[in-house]
Amino acid sequence: MALHVTGRRPDGYHLIESLAVFTRFGDRVEIALTDSDDFTVSGRYASAVPLDASNLVLKARDALRQAAGSERTPPVSIKLEKNLPVASGVGGGSSDAAAVLRGLVQTWALDMDDAGLGRIGLSLGADVPMCLAAKPLVARGIGDELSMVPDFSALGLVLVNPGTPVSTADVFAALSRRDNEPLPPLPRSIDFHSLRNWLEVTRNDLEPAALALQPAIGRALSWLNNAGSGFSRMSGSGATCFGLFETGNVAKRAAAEIRSRQPDWFVAATRSMSSEAE
Repeated sequence: MALHVTGRRPDGYHLIESLAVFTRFGDRVEIALTDSDDFTVSGRYASAVPLDASNLVLKARDALRQAAGSERTPPVSIKLEKNLPVASGVGGGSSDAAAVLRGLVQTWALDMDDAGLGRIGLSLGADVPMCLAAKPLVARGIGDELSMVPDFSALGLVLVNPGTPVSTADVFAALSRRDNEPLPPLPRSIDFHSLRNWLEVTRNDLEPAALALQPAIGRALSWLNNAGSGFSRMSGSGATCFGLFETGNVAKRAAAEIRSRQPDWFVAATRSMSSEAE
C-alpha cells in the first residue's frame, strides 16, 4: 500500500520500508501425496506460468525437501490455479511459494517452526517471508525484517491490471533516487478513514518509474478514481493498481463498472485480511 525506497546495499539489493496487506482473492494451491512428483497449472493466467524448475512453486518444494530430507518428503502432486496476472506487482508468485511451503509442512507432517520456514522462504526471494505471514505488516531491510501491525481492520479493495507486465528489475533500474525518507508512523487503529489519511502522506517510490515504462498504469489509476476510489495507487512494482473503498459492496460495484468498460483487463473486488485471525 506504501513503499519507500530508503537505500541500497553494496550487493545491489534495495532497502525498503513498506506497508503490505494481503487479500482474500488470489491464486489457489492444492497438494496431495502421490506416486511421483507432479505439477499442473490451470486458471485464467496459466499460459504465462513456467512449468520447469524456474517456477517458484517447484523451487519451494525442492528447498523444503532438501531441508527436511528426502526420506521424510515423499512425492506430491501440486495443482496451481493461477488467478492473478504474472509479473503484476502483487506478489502472486511469492504467495504461491509461501502457500506451498505451509501446505507441504502439513502434508509431510514436518516439525518445522515459523523461523525455520522463514529462512527457507528468504532463500527463495525477499518477498516470501512476508507472504508466509500473510497479515498486515511493515517490511523493512530488503523486505525480510517484518513487524506485524495490530488493530488493522479488513478493507474493501479493487485490484486493476491493464494487462501489461512490468519487470521489477527494470523499474528499480529506472529510479531517480534511492535514499528517500522512511514511512511515517502508522495510526494507532487502522480503518478506512485513518488509513486513507495516512496513505495521503506516503508514496510508492516505484510508481513514477513504472509509469514511465508503462503509461497504461496511469489509465488503470484513472479508472479507479472515476469509479469512486477513496485512494488509488500502484501496487509494488506494477502494473496492478489498487483502489481503497469504504465497504465491500461499494468495491464490488466499482469493479463491475470498470470491468464493463475494460473487459480485457484484470479487475477484482476483494477484501484485505485483518490483523486478527479470521
